[in-house]
Amino acid sequence: MRLCCSWVDDVLLEGLVGGLFNGISIGAVLLIVALGLAIVFGLMGVINLAHGELMMLGAYTTYVVQNGANGLGDWAVESYILVALPLAFLVAALVGLLLERSVIRFLYGRPLETLLATWGVSLILRQFVRSVNWPMVIGLGVFALLFGVGRWILSRYTDWARIARWANPVVSILSAAIALVAGLVVQGAGNPTFTRAWFSTRNVDVTPPSWLRGGVSLGATLQFPSARLFIIALTILCLVAVYWFLNGTTWGLKMRSVTQNRAMSACLGIPTEQVDALTFALGSGLAGIAGCAVTLLGSVGPNLGGNYIVDAFMVVVVGGVGKLVGSIVAALLIGIVTYLVGSGTVALLLTGNEALQPVTDFFTFFATTSMAKVMVFALIIAFLQVRPAGLFPQKGRSVEA
Repeated sequence: MRLCCSWVDDVLLEGLVGGLFNGISIGAVLLIVALGLAIVFGLMGVINLAHGELMMLGAYTTYVVQNGANGLGDWAVESYILVALPLAFLVAALVGLLLERSVIRFLYGRPLETLLATWGVSLILRQFVRSVNWPMVIGLGVFALLFGVGRWILSRYTDWARIARWANPVVSILSAAIALVAGLVVQGAGNPTFTRAWFSTRNVDVTPPSWLRGGVSLGATLQFPSARLFIIALTILCLVAVYWFLNGTTWGLKMRSVTQNRAMSACLGIPTEQVDALTFALGSGLAGIAGCAVTLLGSVGPNLGGNYIVDAFMVVVVGGVGKLVGSIVAALLIGIVTYLVGSGTVALLLTGNEALQPVTDFFTFFATTSMAKVMVFALIIAFLQVRPAGLFPQKGRSVEA
């Protein structure tokens, strides 16, 4: 009997350890997704609903890099993820920079407008991924070239400050019309292979390198997947890098200064517009890294970002807006609670105690992934009634402003 009880205790202990690891790994995924959002939403006050689509672009960048590595040999296949990570950061950061310079910069201090604008951008990016082909890329390239050259000529040879209000729309419309005609001509003259959509609406698979497909065994039944261990390590690396950047570099100091008091920072000569652009690009680049990381867990599709954006906002709000430490704690708590309840681990741990049978039945009812999320959402709603500013609320002048 004692041997049987010991075996049961070992099984429960292994189940608890495995559940905690899986919960931490889920929390790491949530944190790496929410990290860029914590910077953009927490430090800039911008509600960026296109954050998930920036993450999607990072995932598709990883897919493209993997396809390119397949033709270069085994060494490239085994190391493509190390190339995909910086490229995913760069692609998402550049798109985020373009978004900030063209849309967001005009909407600071207007959260409702930023929410609607970035929601529209998210729909555009989803449709772009579904439809993008060579004629579309050529048309966009023609538009960028004509618009850039047109603005440069007008700003060089005319009084640009006086004519900018009507010149910008005119140059944009003319460039777009010429680019549309060029794209349609290429579309009509090209063969089906040339005009076929690159990704379409289907999901695509990214195959991890062989060193990320196995796992680390602990005991007879416990196994920690290498892909999740890699994501945890990547999350820690991103956290250290962000902390060092914000606290150990000149631009990080400027970023924190603008966040706390924009008017005073501008008076001291800090280029606030450049700081805004850098902050948004950094948050967008981190979304790209998150997209690269989640390709190790499943397929990639146009709706990838929508599966994570709500959870990412949930992490930021529960942790406390603008608090990276709060995001870390919130992500781990949400990940652990979601897995332990959804996998039935909590119900299993309570099984056998008749006095706790109603509690056991309660957790058994929520022992699915979808029901566990419902329970977590309910707990978060109740928590925010008590602490609406999150686990680590902001203090000081930034709150008073």
